[in-house]
Amino acid sequence: MRATDHLCQLAAADWKAATTHPFTTELAAGTLPLSKMRWYLAQDYQFIDGFVRLLASAIAHAPSLADSVPAAQFLAVITGPENTYFLRSFDALDMDEATRNVPPVATTRDFQDLMAEAAASGRYELMLAVLVVAEWTYLSWATRVNPPRNDLPFWFAEWITLHAGEGFEGVVEYLRAQLDQVWPTLSAPAQQEVETLFIRAVALECAFFDASYAACPQS
Repeated sequence: MRATDHLCQLAAADWKAATTHPFTTELAAGTLPLSKMRWYLAQDYQFIDGFVRLLASAIAHAPSLADSVPAAQFLAVITGPENTYFLRSFDALDMDEATRNVPPVATTRDFQDLMAEAAASGRYELMLAVLVVAEWTYLSWATRVNPPRNDLPFWFAEWITLHAGEGFEGVVEYLRAQLDQVWPTLSAPAQQEVETLFIRAVALECAFFDASYAACPQS
């Protein structure tokens, strides 16, 4: 069994909840209330800074140039097309500065803290654990509903296509392969740390979808 499959099994309940969530099901069907989508986008956009720092740290700690190139290419997607998607969606959904620049709720702060913790660890395997969860969970739900319905507005449809298809599948496979590769080199305590971080990350992905679906501020 691949190490990443083993990790996924450890978080099976939260993984299933996160990748089959009513939020994404309704998003794909075009029935998700726009108030929930606005709330989600405003909170999710706050992850970009921390995610970029985490991905950049992983690039810096990759074993070789060949290992770092795919991550560097993905970094350009995050700071390019994905960032542009957010800005276009903010405008299309009439999200003014006050609506888009809201304080992070508890689940947002918790995931920001997790990314910062992994980035500051200086340990490639811990960075990968969080990155794998962040991208693999999205690939899992988006693949089920890709290609999107023709009548979906772009703020729904492009969120699906950004996280599905051959290009994104390649990103996730690269991240998984990097973690699979480093796993056998780790001591048993180090493997346990990866497991713990992976499980925490999956739980937070699920919690963030829960909060977005409820679309109510949390202290």
